[in-house]
Amino acid sequence: MNPEILKKLQANAAAVRVGGKGTARRKKKVIHKNAANDDKKVVSTLKKLNVTTIPGIEEVNMIYEDGSVLHFNNPKVQASVPCNTFSVVGTGEDKQITEMLPGILNQLGPESLTHLKKLASNVTDTFPGKDAEDVPELVGDFEEASKDEDKQDA
Repeated sequence: MNPEILKKLQANAAAVRVGGKGTARRKKKVIHKNAANDDKKVVSTLKKLNVTTIPGIEEVNMIYEDGSVLHFNNPKVQASVPCNTFSVVGTGEDKQITEMLPGILNQLGPESLTHLKKLASNVTDTFPGKDAEDVPELVGDFEEASKDEDKQDA
């Protein structure tokens, strides 16, 4: 065999050896991560806080200062009032506040309302409305034209 290839193989084999001399060599070291352990820690911490499940919550919206919303649809909500702790479990979606507007107005606080006013002023600045001077004058008599059409239909 080629001595260069042998040196290269020996260098690689020493790097992945897990045990001492004479042990079986592995191609790579596999690290198993278990997400269940994290869930167990969260559940045990919530049990220590004596949380209770709040039934009947259809949606949860968390509004950021920049106007984006973290929206949860049908989440599992748990609360511990003495500890001032709430737990929201579900899949969240990032949305803009303008997408949620008709149904979210009753949930908005004063900070969000000022943000909406800024958005509305930006929209009116970008798309100014037409003034009375821009509206063209009417030409002709529309009532006579409609009477003529009625006579033709009969």
